[in-house]
Amino acid sequence: MATAHNSIRAVVLLLVEKVLHPGERVVATLRRPEHLADLASKYPSTQLLVVELDVVKTEHIERAFEQTKKHFGRLDIVVNNAGYGLFAEIEVAPEEETRKQIEVLFWGPVHIIKRAIPFMRDINPSGQGGHILNISSSGGHQAHPGIAFYNAGKFALEGLTESLSKEMLPEWNIIKATIVEPGGFRTSWGHSSLVKVRTLPAYEQPHAPFNVLRNMLGHDSFLLADPKKAADAMFSIAGRKDLPLRIQLGTDAHMMVVAEAEKTIKNAKTAEWEALAHSTNFDGVDTAKIVEQLTAALKA
Repeated sequence: MATAHNSIRAVVLLLVEKVLHPGERVVATLRRPEHLADLASKYPSTQLLVVELDVVKTEHIERAFEQTKKHFGRLDIVVNNAGYGLFAEIEVAPEEETRKQIEVLFWGPVHIIKRAIPFMRDINPSGQGGHILNISSSGGHQAHPGIAFYNAGKFALEGLTESLSKEMLPEWNIIKATIVEPGGFRTSWGHSSLVKVRTLPAYEQPHAPFNVLRNMLGHDSFLLADPKKAADAMFSIAGRKDLPLRIQLGTDAHMMVVAEAEKTIKNAKTAEWEALAHSTNFDGVDTAKIVEQLTAALKA
């Protein structure tokens, strides 16, 4: 099952066709099913099921899972790929727009995941399990000015996915969860699917951080990654069970994640801040022993 929203529809269409080509079966869910009319005409209903789904409507999600069960009887892979951009500094972002974005980026996948787990555990054939691919972003690992609520939704999705991966019992048919963090792709994310909020004069200075980012995102030359290659990459990892929790797509995404991780480690290991962390322990706590025990436990 692949869920889509306007901003990354191109990648979803490419992924769906990539899966269908070798004869696999797909449930393609999107708000406007007519966007898949041409593809639906090429493949029989025994291979492709197109379902209308708005991820903020739980009744749509319930119906999609019911149709999947009735039509195919199993669900091996779920791709949560709904999302769109919202350009607005925190100060001026309307609450209605920000809540709407969090609904799409976070609560939509939550409701899908809550239904995917029992399907993969109880309905799929024994030993088959399933794989949930949650499409985050490099912006789910490193925040940027002007897209705070997009970042917040993706950060929340990543935390949810990490917790999900730790909740799945091994005897539960082997259910795997993976975070996919794409970088800048040439899709409609920064164009037709983008919601823009008028800023305040105080933010209109040319050197304002968001103005710099806005100008970069407005030029395709800064978007390095090819949507077709993204679809190929997701297809190549979908059936694997040996993946790390996070996978990056695009050189920019990879470098952002590495840089952010290195910065976090550097700050945490700075003597002043490491000492501050340990200073809050109760008197008498053997810090060296606790560090040794936690190091072993956290590496397990």
